[in-house]
Amino acid sequence: MNMRLAFSWLAGALALTAQQGSPSKGDAYYHFSMGHLFSEQIGATGGRNPEFVNQAIDHYRNALKADPSAGFLADELADIYLQTGRYKEAETDSQAALRDNPNDINARRVLGRIYLRLIGDPQRGRINQDYVKKATEQYTRVAEAHPKDADAFLTLGRLYKLQQDSVESEKAFKKAMDLDPGNEEAISGLAMVYSDLGDNKRAAEMLKLLSDKQPSLNNLLSLAGSYEQTSDYALAAETLKRARKLDPDNEQIQRALARDLSLADKLDEAAELYQELLKAKPKDWEAHLRLSQIYRQQNKFDKARQSLDEAKKGDPNNIEVLYHEVGLLEGEGKTEEAIGAMKQVVTATAKRNYSASEKGQRAMLLERLGILYRSEDRYADAVATFQELAALDPAQAARGQAQVADTWRQAKDYAKANEEIEQAYKKYPNDRTVRIVRANIMAETGRVDQGAADIRKMLDGKSDRETYLLIAQLYEKAKNYAEMGKAIDAAEKLSMSNEDKETIHFMRGAMLEKLKKTDQSEAEFKKILAMNPSSASALNYLGYMWADRNVKLDEALGMIKKALDQEPNNGAFLDSLGWVYFRLGKLDDAATYLRRALDRSGKDPTVNDHLGDVYAKQGKWKDAAAQWERSVKLYDQSPQGEHDSAEAAKVRKKLDGARVRVAKEQKR
Repeated sequence: MNMRLAFSWLAGALALTAQQGSPSKGDAYYHFSMGHLFSEQIGATGGRNPEFVNQAIDHYRNALKADPSAGFLADELADIYLQTGRYKEAETDSQAALRDNPNDINARRVLGRIYLRLIGDPQRGRINQDYVKKATEQYTRVAEAHPKDADAFLTLGRLYKLQQDSVESEKAFKKAMDLDPGNEEAISGLAMVYSDLGDNKRAAEMLKLLSDKQPSLNNLLSLAGSYEQTSDYALAAETLKRARKLDPDNEQIQRALARDLSLADKLDEAAELYQELLKAKPKDWEAHLRLSQIYRQQNKFDKARQSLDEAKKGDPNNIEVLYHEVGLLEGEGKTEEAIGAMKQVVTATAKRNYSASEKGQRAMLLERLGILYRSEDRYADAVATFQELAALDPAQAARGQAQVADTWRQAKDYAKANEEIEQAYKKYPNDRTVRIVRANIMAETGRVDQGAADIRKMLDGKSDRETYLLIAQLYEKAKNYAEMGKAIDAAEKLSMSNEDKETIHFMRGAMLEKLKKTDQSEAEFKKILAMNPSSASALNYLGYMWADRNVKLDEALGMIKKALDQEPNNGAFLDSLGWVYFRLGKLDDAATYLRRALDRSGKDPTVNDHLGDVYAKQGKWKDAAAQWERSVKLYDQSPQGEHDSAEAAKVRKKLDGARVRVAKEQKR
């Protein structure tokens, strides 16, 4: 309750009653006093006496009837309903009042407060969008009736934020700031909105405004939390740095800062903070684990292993520690060992019965194991694992079945893939994952238009950018670049952040390269590097394009090496490096990296083709023929929509020539 407002109103009511004999104000004051008295009794008895609750509600209702202008009384009434869990009664009573009088703003205040409580927990992503919309409707009417009510506009700003409507959220927070220029929540809300829009400059302006006004620890921590919710970890880290200056010995702030620095890709700074924590607590397993994760990101695998071993000593059975080991082994290129470690985690956590949260964790572990199996072409094991996922919980059934179908798709067994996905589609026709897998299977079996048409039905104004990108990927499989370009253009209009825009430029650049529009393609990748000079994917793609055209080879070599520094076991990057070495005439280096690429991506016909070229240049015609034969076989196995007949024909011609030379050598 706003006590200052209440006492001000009480003073006014008493004055009016005394001076003018206002029965309305006097009645309102009497009922307010009685309602407040009974509400205190509710608190004292823990709400166990229903009579106190009924009396408090009746008196607050009567107070509002006597003086409808006292809006804070509606908040008091709503608090009673909320405190005693009478949500349904509050909704029924308020709706009845609105049927009698649609302009009853106090009834709308009560309804709005009730719906706010029923929204759920935004911090955990558990939001009931139906109640968000209902609350928005009520507070919109309140704000229309009371255009100087800053609190109503603040609430609208938060509600529109939950609906990801940045435009309306910005309007509401700005209106609140106009009414109350120093309002910290309005400033913080605007900062979050601008962060959502990728407008870091205006977000920073809001942050400065807030900190200049009141650089308190609570304000800074609250703002940092807001940035974390919007995944703007760089701004969150900067805010926490300022908070740490106010409380330098606060270990939780130090941990939060280290975490945000790590998520913001400021790994060296994060590592220093974790090392500081370990000086104070050498056996802090969590700090060791976080350091291991950082070293893994930096490709310092020896240090990552040392830190992980220390984390194990601190908590040897911790699932997060064991799970990280799987990722470390995978990063080291030890996929089979990663599978073994993942199986141990799955086995160690197996139970006869699982709670709801345990089912969620179990589902994540099973899916990871299935994906690892699939990456090593162990399709039967992957299918069995995904079937276990589907049987774990009805909530996971659709995803598990979709993964089974996708496994058969990747195994090129389209009969099984189609059978599995159509069964899933009949059971779960509205499941997003099922529909995406189904569309991919259709695209790879010559039915791209049918698959794209179904995906278009998913356009709902919520995830349209991602949906348009899916459509673009489907048309790419069928080499329908006209439709692919249209979908990319549509997605670009919905791309706000630099990260979103990088994806657009990459997809368009790759499309233009396939269309042989090399200058335009290069321009798209250069746009990415202008925004993000360390983008490994863009560095590799542009470097490979130059190597393939046999131009700018030294520059291409530097770019590809820079990409590999970030992802040393990336098969595509290894192939690019091998190819540029081939162009430079460094055949031994070329063969070394291309063989490594085959170890990491053994199903790419281009890599076999490249290695065949290297062997041919070295005069190893038998080895060259073996690589080209493998390349042709992989081209023939490629999906119908993705089959590159022109490239396959080139490789087949080289293979025929190599076989002739091998035959001649054998006759000598």
